[in-house]
Amino acid sequence: QVELVESGGGSVQAGGSLRLSCVASQFTYSAYCMAWFRQSPGKEREGVASIDIYNAYRSTRYGDSVKGRFTISRDNAKNTLDLQMNNLKPEDSALYYCAARRGNCVSGGRWYWSPSTFSHWGQGTQVTVSS
Repeated sequence: QVELVESGGGSVQAGGSLRLSCVASQFTYSAYCMAWFRQSPGKEREGVASIDIYNAYRSTRYGDSVKGRFTISRDNAKNTLDLQMNNLKPEDSALYYCAARRGNCVSGGRWYWSPSTFSHWGQGTQVTVSS
């Protein structure tokens, strides 16, 4: 049974930073594309960042609203996924989810970015940014 457990959420003021972590277990972590999604009340779940199974050129993708502020990373030896979030804005407030899908993040030149393409999910960690 695949298990993903997020941590690191909290409340910060605009301009602050948070680092989210996700610990994965019960599957071959290095063989999975990993991603962070977020969802706020009344909105659809959206992709924040994803990282491919290999630490190679163009192995990461970011949502337009977080580019230059967020950094995704993974440690295949520790089965962990991190999201460093800097210069946080009130619109970043949401429940953040760690997600996994077996195989590459990219197929035929297209990134798997829709939540429906990810098969495993954590319970989420809340991020609240006040102005």
